[in-house]
Amino acid sequence: MLEGSEVSRLLDILGNRNRRRIIELLRQKPCFVTEISERLVISPKAVIEHLQLMEREELLVSCQDERRRKYYYLSHDINVIVNLQKQDGVTLPLVEENQKTRFTRNLETFRRMVRVRDELLENLEQLEREIESRFTEIMRTRGNFISDDGDLAIILALSHADLTLAELEEVSSLPTDELKQRLGNLMYTGVVERTNNRYKIRGTHGE
Repeated sequence: MLEGSEVSRLLDILGNRNRRRIIELLRQKPCFVTEISERLVISPKAVIEHLQLMEREELLVSCQDERRRKYYYLSHDINVIVNLQKQDGVTLPLVEENQKTRFTRNLETFRRMVRVRDELLENLEQLEREIESRFTEIMRTRGNFISDDGDLAIILALSHADLTLAELEEVSSLPTDELKQRLGNLMYTGVVERTNNRYKIRGTHGE
């Protein structure tokens, strides 16, 4: 049984939708950063931040395979059960008029915020569906530009942000020599370009 502070910390972690999605994915099988990024369409940097946080809280553990890829898996299965019980016989105290006015105003503001939140979530779900659809189209039309999963890992990482060689090595889990060779091939085919020691998808502008 978890203590109160541990429960609060766990709820803080699970309050993030992407962390819940990562946990659901890891329930199926251990995964490495690029695999999680591809499956959930989350930037590799964000995936690493979520994984490191959950590893610090001992929700996850990791190990490396012979290719130096770091796999993450759940250290414990996580089940959250919420038990709501109706409380009878509660007598509400009289509320002064100015306090009631503040309460009503706060309640109306809260209602508007919830509605805006719901609209944002709906738009986000639509955007995620469109991203998944575009990713499927990329896979269908990739031709000879992307030779295998190693090239795809580089392309997906650079789709989220312009990265240095060291950053690409971390998120792709590719050995340095192999990564350099793949980047050279992708630059030769015109898919990737390098500017100020950062690699990016050709024709895009970094923020």
